[in-house]
Amino acid sequence: PFSYLKWYAVNQCLITEAFPPSLSSNRLEQHSLATRSRAFQTSAFRPNISYSFSSKAAASQTESHLFAQPKIKSPHKLINQNSHSFSMSTEKRIVSISDSYDGGNIEYIGSETKDDGCLFIKLKIRPDPFTELEQKSHLQYFSFRALVPLSSTLPSPRKITYQIINAGQASYAVAWPGSTVFTSNNINGGWKRLQNTCYDSDTGILHWTVDGTTLIGGNNYYAYFPPYTYERHLNLISKCCSAAHNDSIRCQVKSLGQTLDGKDMECITIGSGKSIAWIIHRQHPGETMAEFFAEGLLTRLLGLSYNGDELNDGSVDGLTKKALEMYTFHIVPNMCPDGGVRGHLRTNACGANLNREWASSEGYEAPTLERSPEVYHTLKAMDKTGVDVFVDVHGDEALPFNFIAGSEGCPNWGKRLESLQGAFVASYARANSDMQTKVSYEPDEPNQGKLTICSNQVSVRFDCLSVTLEQPFKDCKSNPDPDRGWNDRRAMLLGASLLDPLVYVQPFLRDQGSFWESMQDMDAYIRPTEKY
Repeated sequence: PFSYLKWYAVNQCLITEAFPPSLSSNRLEQHSLATRSRAFQTSAFRPNISYSFSSKAAASQTESHLFAQPKIKSPHKLINQNSHSFSMSTEKRIVSISDSYDGGNIEYIGSETKDDGCLFIKLKIRPDPFTELEQKSHLQYFSFRALVPLSSTLPSPRKITYQIINAGQASYAVAWPGSTVFTSNNINGGWKRLQNTCYDSDTGILHWTVDGTTLIGGNNYYAYFPPYTYERHLNLISKCCSAAHNDSIRCQVKSLGQTLDGKDMECITIGSGKSIAWIIHRQHPGETMAEFFAEGLLTRLLGLSYNGDELNDGSVDGLTKKALEMYTFHIVPNMCPDGGVRGHLRTNACGANLNREWASSEGYEAPTLERSPEVYHTLKAMDKTGVDVFVDVHGDEALPFNFIAGSEGCPNWGKRLESLQGAFVASYARANSDMQTKVSYEPDEPNQGKLTICSNQVSVRFDCLSVTLEQPFKDCKSNPDPDRGWNDRRAMLLGASLLDPLVYVQPFLRDQGSFWESMQDMDAYIRPTEKY
C-alpha cells in the first residue's frame, strides 16, 4: 500500500521509511527532511563511512525517491534540515564548519591557505524553499559553527577569513553595506559584532577576518543575528506555564493549532482588561530579534526572572499592573517555528511567506491549512476574540533604526487612526529612546495598502490601531554601540517597553469622539520617511 521508500545507512544498519501515496510532494519533502535529521541526530556515524545524499524528481509528482549511498571516506559534515543534498569528503580541514543545529544555515564550499598562513573559507547561504506567491527563493539569514581543533598534523592558521560568496544573491543585498556579523563562543549569549565585516558589491561577497591563533582548540558561532533556538522557545513557554499556576497572575497558555511540521502555535493570554491586544512575533523566522522582543515583553508582564535559577513570584511594576487591568493580551512568541528550526529567512516549512498569507489575492487562496496553517489558526482565534490594538513584530535588514510602520494605505485610515498611531509612536519613543518617530517605510498612498499583509488586514478587519514594529539587523543609529549594536538583549528591553505606549493610548482606542483635539502637540502624527 506504500509507494515511497527511503533508505538510510546509519550504524551499519539500513533504516527504511515508507510514505503513503496520499502525501503531497511538499509534505513528503517535509517528512523526509525531518525524519532524516532525526535519524542522524540520534545515531552515531560509522567510522570511515561517507554518506552522500541526493534527490531526483520524476516528471510526475507522484514519484520521488530519496536515497543514501555509502562511500569509504572520513565523515565530516552532518545534514542540515533545509538541505536537499550533502556530502562528506576526505579533505582534511583545518577548520570544521557545521550548521547542523537548530536554526543553522550555511553551506561549506571550500578553503585555501595562502603562503602567509592565512586561511580563506568559502561559504554559501542556503536558500529558503521556493515561494509560490512571490516566485522566488529567499536567502539572507545565516548561522554556523566553526571548530578549530588542536592538531599536530595540520598547520595552525594565522588569520581566518570567511567569505559568503553568494551574498550578492540575497533577498536584500542592498542591506549588506554597514552590516556587521555577530560572533560568540556560546550560542546562548555573549554575542558581539565583528567591525571588520565588509561587503564587496562588485563580487557580491560578504567577508570578515578573525585571528586564528586565538581560536585554536575552541569553537565560535557566527550569525547574521543571534539565533533564538527552539529549545529556548520551549523554555520560555514552560516559564509562562509555571506563571499560569500563580494565583496572582491571570494567565493561560494554549495552542492555536499546529504547523506543517506538527509544532504547536502557542498563545499566551494574560490580563483581565476589556481592551483586546494581539501581539505576534517572528512571522519571518530569520528575524530572530522578534522573539527576543517577545521574551522581554512576557518577562515584564508575568514577572518572570531574567535568571532562570531564580523563582518567579509574579512581582510586577506599577505600570504593568495597570496594563493587566486595562488589557487582555494574546501573545504569540513565534509564528513560524518550522522555518526557525530550518534556518529560513522568510518562509515556513513549505515556502510560504506568512506575512503575505493574510488574505486571498487573484488566483491565490490564503490562508490555508495546507500551506499557511500558522496564519489560518491565528486569524481564526482573532476573529473569535476581536482586536482593539495589534502589533506585528519583525526585523528589517536595511534601515538602521527601530520604527513603526502603519496602515496609511488602508481604506479605513483617517484622523482617528492617524492620531492613535501618532500618540503610540511618540509615547514609545519617550519610554525607550531606542524607538524613534521620523524614519520608517514610505507610507502607502491612500487605498493602495495590500490587504494580504498582516497589519493592513487586521486594521481593516477590526478597524483598529494596527502596526508593524521593525527592529534593525544593523546597529541602531538612535543609540549606536559598535561592539554590540542592536542585539538580543536590547530587543528584550524594547519588548518590555511596549507596555508604556499601550497604556498611554488605551483610553482612546475605541473613542468615537474627536479625542485628538485634546491631545498634546508632542503626540501629533509624523509622516515618516526612509530618508535619513
